[in-house]
Amino acid sequence: MTPQDDAPTTRKPALWRELVGEQLRGRRESRDESLRSVAKRAGVSPQYLSEVERGIKEPSSEILAAIGASLDASLLDLTAGVARRLHGDAVAARRGEYRLAA
Repeated sequence: MTPQDDAPTTRKPALWRELVGEQLRGRRESRDESLRSVAKRAGVSPQYLSEVERGIKEPSSEILAAIGASLDASLLDLTAGVARRLHGDAVAARRGEYRLAA
């Protein structure tokens, strides 16, 4: 066993734009819709929507509202989804802090 094996793994915290992108992609995929159809309803390009979903672009609240509306989701729905994910990650991280060495 090397000292590196005992070192805690540090994971970069997810950015808000990445988490909201996951929310949007999950909603779109659960509806079995294409990037093109959702982007058209939202008034954005499919390429831009793809970048938002991948957490590359940080869209304005107006753009998020338009994309969310095209998926029957409000800004509150998206924000609540991100908050649940952040809370779950925080709980998991705290649990990891209390692991006992074997």
